[in-house]
Formats: sequence, structure tokens, C-alpha cells
Amino acid sequence: MTSPISENTTATSPDSGADSSRKGGFLLATLEELKLVVWPSRQQLFSESIAVILMVTLSAATIAAVSRFFGWASSQVFR
Repeated sequence: MTSPISENTTATSPDSGADSSRKGGFLLATLEELKLVVWPSRQQLFSESIAVILMVTLSAATIAAVSRFFGWASSQVFR
């Protein structure tokens, strides 16, 4: 385990050539990772989108109903 005091905190200045190769390396690594992604089918994307829309709608309706109930209850208590 290292403590913050024992860490090497000296800043290193990157070379301009090394900086461009890092960007290229990052881009290549990103593209390689994107090749490994399993993309959903059109049907799966559609059905899961509908499920998300329904759940958001139900959640919003529930929150609105609870809010209206507590608004009504507070108006009854604090007349």
C-alpha cells in the first residue's frame, strides 16, 4: 500500500511525437473495442425502447399521483 506522500508527483512533459502516437493508439484501441460490441437487433432495440418508455411513463404517473395525494392531504390538514 502506498501513501500519498510516497508517490512520485513529479510532472513529466510529453514529447510532441509521443502525444500524437498516444492519440492514434487511443483511437485504434477504441475502434478495436467497438468491434467487440454486440449490437442489438432492430426488433430487440424496438421492444426494449418501448419497455423503457412505458416504465418512465408509469414512474412519472406514480410520482404525480403521490404528489397530488400529499398536496390534497396537506390542504386538508392545514386549512
